[in-house]
Amino acid sequence: MSMKAAVAASLACLAGASFALDLIGSYEKALTADPAIRAADQAVLAGREKAVQGSALFKPQVSLTAGLTRVSEKSTVSTAAGTSQSDTSGNVRQVAVQLVQPLYNAKAKADSKQLHQQTELAEVSHRDAQQELVQRVAETYFNVLLARESLRVAQAEKTAVEMQRDRAQARFDVGRGKITDLQEAQARYDSVLAREVSAQSTLALRQAQYRELTGAPAEGLAALRPGFAPVPPQPDSLQAWQSKGLDRNTRVLIKQGELAIADAEIGKYTLSARPTVDLVASLSRQGQNGSLSPAVSPDSARGAAIGVQLNIPLFTGGAITSRQRESIARKNQAEQELSSAQRDARLQVQDAFLAVKTGVARIAALEQSVLSARTALEATTLGRDVGSRTEVDVLDAQQRLFAAELDLAQATNDYLLGRIRLASAAGELRDDDLRVLNGYLAR
Repeated sequence: MSMKAAVAASLACLAGASFALDLIGSYEKALTADPAIRAADQAVLAGREKAVQGSALFKPQVSLTAGLTRVSEKSTVSTAAGTSQSDTSGNVRQVAVQLVQPLYNAKAKADSKQLHQQTELAEVSHRDAQQELVQRVAETYFNVLLARESLRVAQAEKTAVEMQRDRAQARFDVGRGKITDLQEAQARYDSVLAREVSAQSTLALRQAQYRELTGAPAEGLAALRPGFAPVPPQPDSLQAWQSKGLDRNTRVLIKQGELAIADAEIGKYTLSARPTVDLVASLSRQGQNGSLSPAVSPDSARGAAIGVQLNIPLFTGGAITSRQRESIARKNQAEQELSSAQRDARLQVQDAFLAVKTGVARIAALEQSVLSARTALEATTLGRDVGSRTEVDVLDAQQRLFAAELDLAQATNDYLLGRIRLASAAGELRDDDLRVLNGYLAR
C-alpha cells in the first residue's frame, strides 16, 4: 500500500460493505425533511405574487353595486279644493357597473416598481436559503464523519494505552518494573477514558443534528475513500474570489434589493402629492314594483356615463412628509447594512479561500506527520524492548501518533468545509458542489 493510501485509510471510518447514505442522498433527504427550506419555498411563492399585484395597478378596475330598498311614502297635499292624502309603497331596485382605468398615477407607477423589486428580492432570498441548505448538509455530514473518526482514534488509543498499562502491571508484579511507570500508564488510561466519553457525547450530538436536518439515521454514512487528494482553489486568486463575492454573494444581493426597495419607497411618497387622472365609465339601471311616485323612483330607468376624473391631494395632516422622512432614514439604514454585508462577504471569502489554499499544504504535512509518528512509535517500542527507552517514552510516542491522526482528520474536515464555504461566500454554491465532494466518498 502506498504512503498516501495508507494515510487515507487511517481516515476512513470503519463501516459495512454498503452505506446507508452519501452526501447527495443526505441532501435529497434534507430537501423534504428540513422545515427551513420548505418555508423558503412558500416564501418565494408568496413573493412572486408581488409582481402580479404590481402589474394589476395599471389594469381596469371593475365593480358592481346593487341594492334593493323598501320605500313607504305618506303625503298630504293642500289645495283650494281641500286636503288630499296619499299612501304609497314599493321596492326600489338599483344596479350599477363601474369601470375605472388609471390614465395617470405616478404613485401607482412607483408602487408597481417596488412590488416587482420585492419579487426579485424573494427570488434572491430563496437562492440564499438553497445555498444555506447545501452548506448545512455538508457541515452536518462531515461533522458526523469527524466525530466518528475522533471516537475511533480515542478507542484505538485506549486499547493501546490499556495494553501498556497491563504490561507495566505485569512487569511490576514480577519485580522488573517501576511503580512510577505503572502509575503513569494508569493516569494516561484514565485520561483517554475521559476523552472517549467526550468523543461519544460529541458523536451522539452530531448524529442527532444530522437526523434533525435530514430525517434519516446517521449510522453508516459513507466515509472518505482511500486516495483522497485535496486541490487548491480555482482560480487561485483571492482578489478574483472576493470580486465574485461582491457581485454574487446572496447576502449582498439581498441587501442591494432592500436598498432598491427603500429608494423606491422615497419615490413613492414623493409622488403621493401628485394628481391622478382616471377614466371612469358606468352603466346603471333603476326601477320599482309598487305605486311610488316618479319623484321617488321611476318605474324603469337606464343610464350610461363616461368621463375623466381628476383627484388632487391638498392636505394629509403631515402624514406624507413624515413618511418621506422615515423612508429616507430607512434608505440610509439600508446603505449601511449593504456596506456591512459587503465587508462580511470579503472576510468570509478570505477565510474560506485560506482554509482551502492552506488546507492542501496542511493535509500533506499532517499525512507525513502521521507516518513519522508511526515510525517513531515503532522505534520507541523497539528501544523499550532492548532497554534503551522507557514505558513513558512509549506512551508519549503513542499519544503523538493519535494526536497527529486527529489533527489530520480535523484538517481534512476543515478543507472540505472550506470548499463549501468558499463557494457559498462567492455566491456559486449549488448541489453540483456536493456532487464533487461526493466523489471523495467511498460508496
